[in-house]
Amino acid sequence: MWAPSIIRKDGKYYFFFGANDIQNEDELGGIGVAVADRPEGPYKDLLGKPLINKIVNRAQPIDQFVFRDKDGTHYMYYGGWGRCNVVKLNDDFTGLVPFENGEIYREVTPEGYTEGPFMFIRNGKYYFMWSEGGWGLPNYSVGYAIADSPFGPFKRVGKILEQDPEVATSAGHHSLMNVPGTDEYYIVYHRRPLPFSNMRDARMTCIEKLTFDEKGFINPVKMTFEGVPARPIKK
Repeated sequence: MWAPSIIRKDGKYYFFFGANDIQNEDELGGIGVAVADRPEGPYKDLLGKPLINKIVNRAQPIDQFVFRDKDGTHYMYYGGWGRCNVVKLNDDFTGLVPFENGEIYREVTPEGYTEGPFMFIRNGKYYFMWSEGGWGLPNYSVGYAIADSPFGPFKRVGKILEQDPEVATSAGHHSLMNVPGTDEYYIVYHRRPLPFSNMRDARMTCIEKLTFDEKGFINPVKMTFEGVPARPIKK
């Protein structure tokens, strides 16, 4: 299992994960969910079976990200193999709820998408981010789009994180942290250090500051060796 997405709801912590790298619907695996009373666990499987165990719209069920919208609705974006779906979660995260038109899986694949979706809201706009390129290749990177709806349409703006020949290659599959009540953001991602550029699985987790220009576009992230200074975050 890999690429977890954890969200807090009603005093519980829900841990969504991809398992077994399934290649077809005859295999056991897909997207599962576990629950705990504390963020560090221990976690217990919530369903006893996958939440999603089939390939819909050619999207492999991996790389799930759970997003809480402004009205409290929870959506889950997921998908590998260059395809991305969004589904609506029910109130206790035990199943999926159809959209108004009756569909359960809605494809929202933007241009350049490979995997690793991530969504956040800033100043009323929906920022949809993803990894593009090949996860085992130097061109792995992060692209994004801005929309007025959690369903898009997501028109690609461009890359904001990519390889630097002086620092590292294969920079992608990120997450964001926002200091509550501020416009301060940090991007956490993995990259391949130059001495290991030919080793597919030699990846290092890194953090940098994420900033915006006056029009709300994301500024390109410059990879560093230092990362960001340690600082306390008050509750």
